[in-house]
Amino acid sequence: MIETAHISKSFFLTPPKEGPFASLRSLFSREQREVKAVDDISFSIEAGEFVGYIGPNGAGKSTTIKMLSGILHPSQGEIRIDGYSPQKDRIQVASRIGVVFGQRTQLWWDLPVKDSFEILQAMYKIDDRAYRRAMAMYQELLDLHEFLDTPVRKLSLGQRMRADLAATLLHDPPVLFLDEPTIGLDVVAKTRIRAFLKEVNETQKKTILLTTHDMDDIEQLCKRIIVINHGKKMMDTSLDDMRRQIGLPSLIQVEYRQPPHLEAELPGIERMELAGNVLSIHFDKGKISSPRILAAVANWGEPLDIQMKEPGIEEIIRLMYRE
Repeated sequence: MIETAHISKSFFLTPPKEGPFASLRSLFSREQREVKAVDDISFSIEAGEFVGYIGPNGAGKSTTIKMLSGILHPSQGEIRIDGYSPQKDRIQVASRIGVVFGQRTQLWWDLPVKDSFEILQAMYKIDDRAYRRAMAMYQELLDLHEFLDTPVRKLSLGQRMRADLAATLLHDPPVLFLDEPTIGLDVVAKTRIRAFLKEVNETQKKTILLTTHDMDDIEQLCKRIIVINHGKKMMDTSLDDMRRQIGLPSLIQVEYRQPPHLEAELPGIERMELAGNVLSIHFDKGKISSPRILAAVANWGEPLDIQMKEPGIEEIIRLMYRE
């Protein structure tokens, strides 16, 4: 559904001048510096996949989304959305994609939300029956009833994002590009947006590419992750495979009725920490299994509670960016 082959995007900047009339001299300067925002990235996303596209600020995430949606042209390489080029087949691609930029809106600022929807209906030539069906569905899923008659400028950030998501889906595109859709939202709004995105991916089989700095978005929504940094692709894998590749230890926490009597550490356990009656065991799943550890800790005292935790994605990503 989405294919990129060796895409790059370069920008040319004029270095700032110093001294008298610096701004004027910069206008006539031919000296330029090339900055590669995206550098030779290739990936393929199948229909119905939900993929997280992550990286630090300035990594090239938004630039990639703009190339995929046809806003920017790649300096080199090729893009295909359902077989069409966003740069050459703009009308065909526009009917197949929906794009949400978390810090911008596609709605008309001074108009009521429903008026914006009706304008989009006319723009995309959506027939009345399909429009009513879509409106009924998204009003229910996103609870739009309370602000359909409210001007967009008076909406809260969470309300605006829900309206933007509905607007993006009115023409029923099979592909969604979401650039920071939960940025600045409170916990309740984020939970509602995540539930909605999961619903449209699972029930409507939408293909979704999501950029975000919120790692909870990734853990709760994405089955696959593409990591970029400095414009280059670093990794394309599942979250579980990423954990294994990075090599961070898993964790078992055991709360005992009384302080446990610890025996010799088992092979594969990296370290054990005892705080009162709570024992934390950091271990490598490739060297020792969880059942073997659980069998051992039961002999060290009377367990009251046992919790198993995988390395958090925040910790994984922080380690990757540092490297």
